[in-house]
Amino acid sequence: MTDDAGFDADFDDGLLEEELRQAAAVLDPLPPALLQIAVDAYALHDLDARVAELTFDSLVDAIPVRGATDVPRMLTFTAGEVTLDVEVTAEGLMGQVLPPRPARVEVLGGPQTTVPLTTDDLGRFTTATPPSGPFALRLHTDDDVVVTEWLRA
Repeated sequence: MTDDAGFDADFDDGLLEEELRQAAAVLDPLPPALLQIAVDAYALHDLDARVAELTFDSLVDAIPVRGATDVPRMLTFTAGEVTLDVEVTAEGLMGQVLPPRPARVEVLGGPQTTVPLTTDDLGRFTTATPPSGPFALRLHTDDDVVVTEWLRA
């Protein structure tokens, strides 16, 4: 039996979809590393986190200085009353949470595991490992979680 458009009304869309999924799994299987990256990315998803907006990026907003080479990238993120100032260099990453508060900061960067950093009394944190590729920061305080936008190092 066909409908007005000439399609078989008894055709099962679900069966076709399942057959196509099986064919794709056999002919073009998902690489295990890509599957692990997808699982890790989903694990990073936090529905309760506030997203900190990038309000300053020295690559875009700063006035270039003639003759200056290898200048650090300065970033400022804001989420409500929380400000996160970050300096990215070839030697690592330094930052400060304002207003100063105890916090745990994670540098997110794809499939590699993150080592939480702890802020000092002035809200400062540092790591000797510079981010490579896309990265974001996740800030955990006693009552809040803030995640920055993803940027390229």
